[in-house]
Amino acid sequence: MKVALVHDYLNEFGGAERVLLALSEMYPQAPIYTGFYKRGSEGHARFQGKDIRASWVQKIPGFAGKLHSPLRFLAPLIWNSFDLSGYDLIISSAGWYVTKGFKKKGKAVEICYCHTPPRWLYGYPTSIEWQKYWLVRIYGQMVGHFMRKYDYQAAQRVDWFVANSKNTGKRIKKFYRRDSKVIYPPVELPRVKNIKKQNYYLVASRIVGGKGLELAVKAAVKFNFELKVVGKAAGYGKEMERLQKAAKGKVEFIGIVDDDQLARLYAEAKGFLALASDEDFGITPVEAMLMGTGVVAFKGGGYVESVIEGKTGAWFDKQTVESLGGGIRRFEKMKIKNDDCVKQAKKFSKERFKKEIKEFVEEKVR
Repeated sequence: MKVALVHDYLNEFGGAERVLLALSEMYPQAPIYTGFYKRGSEGHARFQGKDIRASWVQKIPGFAGKLHSPLRFLAPLIWNSFDLSGYDLIISSAGWYVTKGFKKKGKAVEICYCHTPPRWLYGYPTSIEWQKYWLVRIYGQMVGHFMRKYDYQAAQRVDWFVANSKNTGKRIKKFYRRDSKVIYPPVELPRVKNIKKQNYYLVASRIVGGKGLELAVKAAVKFNFELKVVGKAAGYGKEMERLQKAAKGKVEFIGIVDDDQLARLYAEAKGFLALASDEDFGITPVEAMLMGTGVVAFKGGGYVESVIEGKTGAWFDKQTVESLGGGIRRFEKMKIKNDDCVKQAKKFSKERFKKEIKEFVEEKVR
């Protein structure tokens, strides 16, 4: 069976890229088609040695760095430029760049692993609050009108949808009128030895808007707890500058770390903070639990599918500093067991992901 993998783009390395990496391990001979990649980026580096086939926009200077966002209306031209007719199976890893519904696919079966319908198209919080700039807002509304129609039409050309969570599955049903199979993304980190729990809370995220980072920083300052933030700034915004100013020197911004360092930071943390208001799934709290660390999570989005109140973490239900503080206080009174956290996280293992994907592919291709 000839298989092609398709992914939005290769810049950062987050949950979506971990899904792609697992798929690439399952189908090592499959080329990876992508809109573009940023040479030297973490996302690109993780796939060195793979057959990466970028679209024609890769040749446009600056596209991978800055232009891909304002020129996102080129997505239909990007994906329709690929000839995928020689394959038996196409698996797309689809997020905000409308990576689905390929026209030149012949008789290939297309399975879309959907991380979410593009958040910017359907009114969900995004990394940049582009709506507050009137000129950008008008431009975005014009582009969005066209892209929503294309996104819906492309979704109808998909043979089968797989959602990364029940939350995403509901969005697929709402916006595309399509059913989907929920297969949670894979969670895997290196083992850590000689763990010594420390007194800090941890956040791991790209330093962008829409992730609740400002909430964590303000809470750390107000309630005087130690906070470490893993991740780097991305996009056009000045979120890092705002956060550093709000932190008043009381928050440690660590930047990008490798998986070994990340695993140790998870393992030694007092607790992990999961803060986004409507996360698609949220792989980082599961990673924290895998390393035996409990989670303080906003009660919404995909977090409710992984964190167990009173057993692996505590909820807070309002996007306010006071509500987060209340969640942390309740968390600190709980007796969260490392083994319970690990047991819950193993429900989202890479082995389970590969097994479920394999079974789904065999059923649908047959």
